[in-house]
Amino acid sequence: MTPFEAQQLLDNAECVASADTVQTVLDRLGKEIARVLAEDFPLVLAVMGGAVVFAGQLLPRLGFPLEFDYLHVTRYRGKTSGGEVEWRVLPGQNVVGRSVLVLDDILDEGETLAAIRDKLLHMGAARVWSAVLTNKDNGLDKPVRADFVGLDVPDRYVFGCGMDAYGLWRNLPAIYALKDK
Repeated sequence: MTPFEAQQLLDNAECVASADTVQTVLDRLGKEIARVLAEDFPLVLAVMGGAVVFAGQLLPRLGFPLEFDYLHVTRYRGKTSGGEVEWRVLPGQNVVGRSVLVLDDILDEGETLAAIRDKLLHMGAARVWSAVLTNKDNGLDKPVRADFVGLDVPDRYVFGCGMDAYGLWRNLPAIYALKDK
């Protein structure tokens, strides 16, 4: 995709959550998570690459001791529909006996987050919590629910705030939806 085509993608998209809305949501999530996990000394894991923006903005709002690491698992590989779960990097920190908070950009069909939860529990985590910036309002019976949800987004392909469209625009401070075809 050329830079011109990438810009057209954004120009033709619809903003579904402004940058101010995202910041308000992050403030609320930080408080909700702190109320539940402040005493747990959790291991916080960001799911690469989508959660990098979410984690980078949420972590400073968590005013309690925690350890941070990441894992990398994907179903999208630069496409707009999910495939099989592909594990690229398991967490480097020992999860045995720990409360683990998984940060992800979106809960779409729930397959990735369910696979992460199951893997961490299999690795010995005492409890796995999850926080997502967005939850896709798609009416599906998802195999997992996030413990902390920033905001619901429409059943469209969304990008910005760490989420990408064709590998682009993770760096946007607001959330956009591709135009329906």
